[in-house]
Amino acid sequence: MTLISRVFGLARDMVIAYFFGAGSGADAFFLAFRIPNFFRRLFAEGAFSQAFVPVLSEYRKHNSKQEVQDLIDRTAGTLGLALLLITVLGVAGAELLLSAFAAGYLYHNEVEKFALATNMLRLTFPYLLLISMTAFAGAILNTFGRFAVPAFTPVLLNLSLILCALLLRPYFAAPALALAWGVLIAGVVQLTFQLPFLASEGLLPRPKVNRRANKDHPGVAKIMLLMLPALFGVSVSQINLLVDTLLASFLETGSLSWLYYADRLVELPLALFGIAVATVILPGLSAEHASRDRQGFSDTLNWALRIMLLFGLPASVALLLLADALIATLFYQGEMTPRDVTMAGLALAAYGVGLIAHMYIKALAPGYFARQDTKTPVRYGLVALVSNILLNLALVWHLQHLGLALATSISAFINAGLLYFGLRRALVLMPAPGWAPFICRVLAAAAVMGALLIYFTPPLSLWLQLDFWMRLALMLLICAGGAVAYAAVLAFSGMNFRKLVR
Repeated sequence: MTLISRVFGLARDMVIAYFFGAGSGADAFFLAFRIPNFFRRLFAEGAFSQAFVPVLSEYRKHNSKQEVQDLIDRTAGTLGLALLLITVLGVAGAELLLSAFAAGYLYHNEVEKFALATNMLRLTFPYLLLISMTAFAGAILNTFGRFAVPAFTPVLLNLSLILCALLLRPYFAAPALALAWGVLIAGVVQLTFQLPFLASEGLLPRPKVNRRANKDHPGVAKIMLLMLPALFGVSVSQINLLVDTLLASFLETGSLSWLYYADRLVELPLALFGIAVATVILPGLSAEHASRDRQGFSDTLNWALRIMLLFGLPASVALLLLADALIATLFYQGEMTPRDVTMAGLALAAYGVGLIAHMYIKALAPGYFARQDTKTPVRYGLVALVSNILLNLALVWHLQHLGLALATSISAFINAGLLYFGLRRALVLMPAPGWAPFICRVLAAAAVMGALLIYFTPPLSLWLQLDFWMRLALMLLICAGGAVAYAAVLAFSGMNFRKLVR
């Protein structure tokens, strides 16, 4: 289901690239969408989800169904009220928010671009409320073993953006406004879609807000206590993106779009393997911690890390070596220019270097949140954030948008390393037998695959001469060949794939 969602996501980005390229309208939309998405990571699948799922799992295991429903109702009321207030402030203060996160537009006196981004933000910011409540519903369904519905829900956002770009674009003086309307419409559709499935499980929230602060529900209070420090720790990558956005606003027009298209391609393997695995293991880790199963807890983390390395390393190598070709294959059409392809390709290669680190962050962070330890990731997140800012400032002025992407990857490795050694020190992650030969096999297979990609991949000039379907067919052939070579080397070296299936 995640694969279907990501395919639709790529289709969405291809439509945006075709109609808007990397021009001012695209830059303005990506900026207006990134700001509510930052808050979404905090209140949706970020800190809130990481704090809510362990508490809900604990209630499900030790409390009655009525008490579980009461927790859901009061959490819905508390979260919904907070989100409503933030949404109102965000819409009212849209111009102020953009003055902070896109100061470069004002510095360069890009008045029309700033005004367009402001109008877009007023449309996209309510998406925060809608998608956060959608993620709340999805977290409940995931905890009760219903993974398919939340996994399919993102498809609706992609469909909405595609249809609005196709159908509404001609009706606006600034055609890119159609994309902002697509975001708002998607939020309503996504939330509405999940409610019947909650009702079928008898878990439909009836939001309740405590009338007196000193009468807080203990479960809600615990979620808030866990969530507050995690608001920062789990969202370091999003804060890094906002820092990138601020600095990119001082660069030439197109920089934000180049970073966006590159980031979207990195998100594909990250979602397919990183986020998917993290979503699956969090309820299991929470249950193992509640049952005091230390060995099971460690085994789950070991399994997740091996899966991440098995799929993440070849994906990282492919993104690095095929960066220009991938951008050309998917986005070189309509308003996208050859220079846009080259610039976005540079960003993709830099992001690709850090893919495995981002995947490991997704695997390691649940090891803290399942134990309801949210303070440690905050400390590590601070180190990673400061590192990213310093690297940004050191690299951006000479490498431009490439420096921003490279700084993000380096800081991700710092964050992943701190999370890993923190779990080792806490004695909850103990390396399982067989890691050394496993790593050697994966490295050897990735090296062979990389050599073949270098040898058989045509130069960028050829990709730009081919039509879309020829580029797509050639890219699929190259990727399939690389995947077969990677799997063959693993099998020849004695990799036991059955042990990786849980």
